Amino acid sequence: MRVSLKDVAERTGVSIKTVSNVVNNYPHVTPALRARVQQAIDELGYRPNLTARHLRKGRTGIIALAVPELGNPYFAELAGAVVDAAAEHDFTVLLDHTRGDREQELLVSQGFRARVIDGLILSPLELEDDDLRGRADDVPLVLLGEREYDLPFDHIAIDNVAAARTAVRHLLDRGRTRIAYLGARTDSANRPAHLRLDGWRTELTAAGLPAPDDLIVPVGGWDRHHGAQAMARLLDAGVRPDAVFAYNDLIAIGALRVLHERGLRVPWDVAVVGFDDIAEGRFGAVSLTTISPDKQAIARLAVTSLLHSLSGRQDSEGRELTADYRLMERESTLGRH
Repeated sequence: MRVSLKDVAERTGVSIKTVSNVVNNYPHVTPALRARVQQAIDELGYRPNLTARHLRKGRTGIIALAVPELGNPYFAELAGAVVDAAAEHDFTVLLDHTRGDREQELLVSQGFRARVIDGLILSPLELEDDDLRGRADDVPLVLLGEREYDLPFDHIAIDNVAAARTAVRHLLDRGRTRIAYLGARTDSANRPAHLRLDGWRTELTAAGLPAPDDLIVPVGGWDRHHGAQAMARLLDAGVRPDAVFAYNDLIAIGALRVLHERGLRVPWDVAVVGFDDIAEGRFGAVSLTTISPDKQAIARLAVTSLLHSLSGRQDSEGRELTADYRLMERESTLGRH
């Protein structure tokens, strides 16, 4: 039999309301009484009925998180942080994997699961403002990712241009002057690859250095083999950078492999900086210097923004909320000591 508030109240000789106040951590309970009720809760094994609690508020207690690729370690780590942040508010997270496909992102954003979720956290790759501006679904929406939006939804990101400048400045401070950028894309200019490219170019220009096109390498995707292909293409063209700034850690890891195969020493011949601070980058033969977005802060901001909307306090203009980042300096730029 499930233990109820009434069972705990009978064990301690107090009212059900008092037990509820303890369970919900209301402040107006004396320490002695709180300790007595908590002891009964522990002894009886009482667990709050979260489903009933949410239903009383007209909610399901479920929020959805839709990301492009759960196989990408960055999104996997971010999803874990969102699950943890949601659990602090007694919400369960339903994960969606869009593969960065526009039709799937549209389907998710238009509320095909609206009956079972209270809100949606979406990290789109292909959707444009107009796709979301005409959204008919009234389920609260929070956007993640480094794209720029002009929409009435909260958007959480880091400052990609500033973060890229930090990465390039670190390489400049290590004496590097021919810094390649691996990860350019030819599609819409508000994508994060372009923002990071802007940061690369801006910092080189500020240092009085050229930002030649032959040091900008396009990629067809965001995985390790795309980074390996880009690095090989650069070297095969006879271009010898003394440093590489990669769009993400997976591209950087692919580049590290090719540099090793070509007999180039990291960081002495070519220094490498990535972006995302995934766990894999810390444990390679050469640990990876990288920009580390605060994934826990991104997750907390996303969940609290969604709860803000659920409470009816959403700003009709939408808010731009920025999480912090830091540079993690490791062997791919510092060498081994």
